Amino acid sequence: MNAEFYRLGVNIAVTHSRQKSTIYALSSGLGKCGVAVIRVSGPCTSKAILNMTHLKYLPRPRKACLNKIIDPTTKEQLDIGLLLWFPGPKSFTGEDCCEFQVHGGRAVVTSVLQGLSKLPDFRPADPGEFTKRSFYNNKMDLTEVEGLADLIEADTELQRKQALMQLEGSLRQLYDSWRQYLLENLAYVEAYIDFSETDNIEDLVLENVKENLEKLAKEIEMHLMDNRSGELLRDGVKVAIIGAPNTGKSSLLNSLCSREAAIVTELPGTTRDPIQVPLDVSGYSVLLIDTAGIRSQTVDLIEGLGIKKSKVQAESADMVILVTDAQCLLDVDNIDLWLKKHVENLKVQCDNCLVYVNKIDNLSDDQVIRLKKVSQNSKWTLCFGSCKVNEGLMDMMRTFENCLQQLCGNPNFEHPRCSQARHRYCLLNALNNVQTYLKISESDKNIDVAAQHLRKATLYVGKITGHVSTEEVLTEIFSKFCIGK
Repeated sequence: MNAEFYRLGVNIAVTHSRQKSTIYALSSGLGKCGVAVIRVSGPCTSKAILNMTHLKYLPRPRKACLNKIIDPTTKEQLDIGLLLWFPGPKSFTGEDCCEFQVHGGRAVVTSVLQGLSKLPDFRPADPGEFTKRSFYNNKMDLTEVEGLADLIEADTELQRKQALMQLEGSLRQLYDSWRQYLLENLAYVEAYIDFSETDNIEDLVLENVKENLEKLAKEIEMHLMDNRSGELLRDGVKVAIIGAPNTGKSSLLNSLCSREAAIVTELPGTTRDPIQVPLDVSGYSVLLIDTAGIRSQTVDLIEGLGIKKSKVQAESADMVILVTDAQCLLDVDNIDLWLKKHVENLKVQCDNCLVYVNKIDNLSDDQVIRLKKVSQNSKWTLCFGSCKVNEGLMDMMRTFENCLQQLCGNPNFEHPRCSQARHRYCLLNALNNVQTYLKISESDKNIDVAAQHLRKATLYVGKITGHVSTEEVLTEIFSKFCIGK
């Protein structure tokens, strides 16, 4: 036990020591560029300004000023650039910060970083350390930190929009309000347990807590019933193009991505290994996967392995585009029944499926009209076209976009969505503990055990934002009931 406390003390001391040091790093991208931004943060930041410029006094905060950048020991001029001074706590990290905006040549950047390394108590920043200090100084919570990371990694407009709203606190406000609500009700339960016999605690307090928590449980359930739309928007939608051989799957892939990404021939079974192409579809990040044509029997060992991979891709995909030959549907009176049997023959799962009926250029106008008429009342989402003559592809893209919108939705600040598996895990555990509390608390004899589940629920919601403190429960008790005046 003593050894464990010793290790804990050492870890705290090391963390505290690193927090006290002043850090620096290149904050802009690597490589040659017009301007490079070198960020400094920590208690000795002002020394970097006074030792690496000819300034005798600190400049005005948050005002850019042009200065000669010099080596702190040799006083040799390294570059001329802009300097910005951000005294804490009004800075990104909450500490004293500054930025040197210098020319982006590698030699310039290296010389400035070497100059900073010569200053006492200065060290290079660890990966993500500026953001970590921002979190420790309560400038950001964990959801906002994740939002910042997602914003940097965003490839599409809607990913940018969702990440920016998360960075601005859309999820933090929601989860903090739930956590505060749990703390308030936990405070009532704690007060009932500790003081009901000696103080005038209302008998209806537990009934009010029950009503409050039933309402909260419904809110969390509704928040989680989003089919992972926020996570799909953040991570991208995996879309597998499947179907029988020689139906035009590779041609469709090439048409959607507007380039020859896959080899197309008249021979069936050309595609063996899955071909993956990232795509931006109206702001939705999509990974299109062209797969080998699926048929029940084949004497080709390599084609057989490709078919197995196709089925694996279909099962793991978020959405499937099923490509069929229009000729196969000419004499079909019930398209839904035919598609159901066709999917059963392919032996794949087709949840969230878009059916693309290809090669309508081989049909007469009357046949196309009849085919579309028969499919009007279908429960499947169908599109008709021809990859060969680029017919119907615009309609197909619009339908594809609608399917993606149903899957991923549209980011909304008023109704933020779960964007991380970590959030979902914590919320599910919080919900389970709230529901367990409601079951156990029906008996006053078990209220102590029930309260423990309420504490766990509060802890799990607090883990999402990274702010967890048992002292807040005591604060709620004393502020609400004025006990111990």
